[in-house]
Amino acid sequence: MKILVIGGAGYIGSHVTRAFLDSGHSVTVYDNLSTGSAVNLFGEAAFVHGDIADPLRLRKVMAGGFDGCVHLAALKAAGVSMTDPGGYAEANISGTIDILNAALDTGLPRVIFSSSAAIFGSPRYLPIDEDHPKNPENFYGFTKLEIERLLEWYDRLEGLKYAAIRYFNAAGYDVGGRIGGLERNPENLLPVVMEVAAGVRKELSIFGSDYPTRDGTCIRDYVHVGDLALAHVSALDYIVRTGESLAVNLGSEQGVSVLEMVEKAREITGRDIPAVITPRRPGDPAELVASSSRARELLGWEPVSSDTGTLIASTWRVYRQQYGIF
Repeated sequence: MKILVIGGAGYIGSHVTRAFLDSGHSVTVYDNLSTGSAVNLFGEAAFVHGDIADPLRLRKVMAGGFDGCVHLAALKAAGVSMTDPGGYAEANISGTIDILNAALDTGLPRVIFSSSAAIFGSPRYLPIDEDHPKNPENFYGFTKLEIERLLEWYDRLEGLKYAAIRYFNAAGYDVGGRIGGLERNPENLLPVVMEVAAGVRKELSIFGSDYPTRDGTCIRDYVHVGDLALAHVSALDYIVRTGESLAVNLGSEQGVSVLEMVEKAREITGRDIPAVITPRRPGDPAELVASSSRARELLGWEPVSSDTGTLIASTWRVYRQQYGIF
């Protein structure tokens, strides 16, 4: 099939592009390179430099007869979203409306949407399944939930089929070493740990050590980005096969604490990785773990590379290459 990957030069987007290429699909990447990198582009995929805020250009590209598109173009810093709601509403919600309208205008029949576990807010129970109450606690999560609601209405009123794929914590790099572009200004735990290991940062801040967990630090569900990418391919196949839309949570179903991740990183990298305990961050729940039973049932999806060792080793390889550490 012919696939358009919007935001395909980013960290997750490049892995999604790779997964579709590996599955034999024809891929075009549409990206403004504001956060993505040209390093993450592949010779087998066509590339169009463009912004979702340019509806005329977007429609012109979408008119190319695509069987589906993957939408990964969004602002994603939860903290910033609380101080710049207008910017996040415009980029995430208005930008998505432009994509959906362009899809309708050009006859593009299917959209795979990059959603987030942030739509759920603090857990009422664990593991978090698709029926968990949706009560986002930051504006970023609100935008993702509103987009899911838009998709439901566009399906109901216009027949535009979709998959909403809710990530928990994406981590790791392509196990084949084919993707090497680092995220700009990373905020997630593993990239920050790698920056400390590489000497880019002096030390790691661990936000709180008095949570009701096995070692006092927060526990999160980390999923290898390659496993996430394969789910996008399976989701498109599902829509084509069944003609139905879907929403699924993707997690490893295995919680890893901050201290466990740091200790494993020290073991794999051979670096000290200095860390200091600092006060808790407001809004950080003690534990977040997903249920992926629906993804298994509907998509046949299983995380195969989401063990802590693979997550860290695949990421450390890229950081070593980038910073000349041998």
